[in-house]
Amino acid sequence: MIEIKNITKVYKSGDVETKVLKGISFSINDGEFVAIIGPSGSGKSTLMHILGCLDTPSSGQYFFEGQDVSQLSDDELADIRKKKIGFVFQSFNLLPRTTVLRNVVLPLAYANIPKGEREEIAKKSLLSVGLDETRFHHLSNQLSGGEMQRVAIARALVNNPSLILADEPTGNLDSKTGEVVLETFKNLNKQGRTVILITHEKYIAEHAKRTIFLKDGEIIEDVINHRSKTVQQIKE
Repeated sequence: MIEIKNITKVYKSGDVETKVLKGISFSINDGEFVAIIGPSGSGKSTLMHILGCLDTPSSGQYFFEGQDVSQLSDDELADIRKKKIGFVFQSFNLLPRTTVLRNVVLPLAYANIPKGEREEIAKKSLLSVGLDETRFHHLSNQLSGGEMQRVAIARALVNNPSLILADEPTGNLDSKTGEVVLETFKNLNKQGRTVILITHEKYIAEHAKRTIFLKDGEIIEDVINHRSKTVQQIKE
């Protein structure tokens, strides 16, 4: 699904250049559950923006489902985001005075799904993440944090994206509620969804089947099926 080839990202401020990503290469297969982990300043947020087609690299190539998206226009990137990628953020990003169902229906309206089909699709998506049907007509600000995040996941799923990209999705949740949300991602992966989880917490990354460690803009380690491999071993 994803192939990153020697990606770099450089930010310029006057004569000063800051290298955030330094020649990163990796691939992610369809149906994988991968965590990308690193401390503040490691480059994981920049990498997430590139993976989510929210930004483009300074050099290198990014192939998404076989298409080189690293050189696409803003409009072309927006089209991929709309059709191919479902985003889940730490802050939920729900409309607070809007019902749960309406929050999930909105992306379908933007995607020009026929009006008569939208509500049924949204309901199926909400049920798939374990939200009780009695909550569908509550306002989103009347829900618990865990429920709000599940609504956000349901919203990410409605357009049937190829990739779920989750940025610190448990960051605003207590540990017990966070576990419930992580189990939701696991279940989605078992159903065949590709999931990339961005985090700075090792215990959260351990829920994934594979972890890519970033430090100072470089991949320092890749853990697959609980067996640690160095970057050199992976290349070999």
